[in-house]
Amino acid sequence: MFSLNSISVFQFKNYLQQSWNFSERVVGITGRNGTGKTNLLDAVYFLCFTKSYFQRSDAQLVYNGAQGMRVAGEFTKQGQLYQVSGLIRENGKKEFQVNGSPCEKMADHIGNFPAVMIAPDDVQIITEGSEERRRFMDALFSQLDHQYLLQLMQYNRLLQQRNSLLKQMGESRQRQFDLLDVLDYQLSAPAEYVFEKRKAYLDQLIGLVTARYYTIAGEQYDLQLRYESPLLASGIRQILAGNRERDLMAQRTQLGIHRDDISISLGDKPFRQTASQGQRKSLLFSLKLAEFAMLKSDKGFPPILLLDDVFEKLDENRMHNLLMEVCVQNKGQVLVTDTHPHRIKDSFSALGLPYQAVTSGQ
Repeated sequence: MFSLNSISVFQFKNYLQQSWNFSERVVGITGRNGTGKTNLLDAVYFLCFTKSYFQRSDAQLVYNGAQGMRVAGEFTKQGQLYQVSGLIRENGKKEFQVNGSPCEKMADHIGNFPAVMIAPDDVQIITEGSEERRRFMDALFSQLDHQYLLQLMQYNRLLQQRNSLLKQMGESRQRQFDLLDVLDYQLSAPAEYVFEKRKAYLDQLIGLVTARYYTIAGEQYDLQLRYESPLLASGIRQILAGNRERDLMAQRTQLGIHRDDISISLGDKPFRQTASQGQRKSLLFSLKLAEFAMLKSDKGFPPILLLDDVFEKLDENRMHNLLMEVCVQNKGQVLVTDTHPHRIKDSFSALGLPYQAVTSGQ
């Protein structure tokens, strides 16, 4: 069993200072809009990932007008207690500790305290461009394989250097092919590692997504998902060499694993153009539940599941199917937010689940 026993925040988002204790496996967090329900879930996510799920900048996590913030929590993992704390100092420096020992690198923390967040804006994974689907893949695969995260970070650093060189060459009209050759060679190892891992993991993920989609939607649809990458056709060094002239003209690297995608279709038509709102919601929850299942299989215990405002997004039948899987079939900890206390009570009572009622902002 993996669970969060307690959490406290200081100058985090809309909270000046607050703490909560969790005594049940299922926790219903209620309150009016703007009272901090989502921020409480984000504080849990911050402890697990060293960053916010919703904000790109750490500065946006600090209480308005304050300097610095701190989040601390106690986890139980496989019978052992872990005290985890993360803070952002007045100078913007971020620090993390586990049982009093500092994390030298934030990347080393990822995957040790697995969690899955489902939030309203996650539908962008389906409706927006490939960047959203790569972010989804990388968040999952980095928890499954620490080396994946390190290789991806190395690739992105080298890609940034290559793009800077391409821009410099375009502006100066000087062709520094020797340096470009070195960068292409250095890019090859991390690119191939990330590609092979994505291919293997996506093979598992797609099968899980398809099965869960039919369960949540309650109907049979011709749903198809497929991994798209230029490396499926050729090696990265061949791709970079063959596209060099176009890269020089564009002053950026146009092909590579940074352009990978998951194509989604219903029959022979693009999913985002033809799917109904209900089908989009069903697919989103299928993706997230597949993420949950892969983490559970890899870690040997279910991750913490954070559900933000899901009652507003699904009809009663889809909601029942979702709660049946996450709360009944799986025995992990679930934190759910909603504006209506009675809706949480009725939903969990119908499933025969004991739960703890928590009010945000108090």
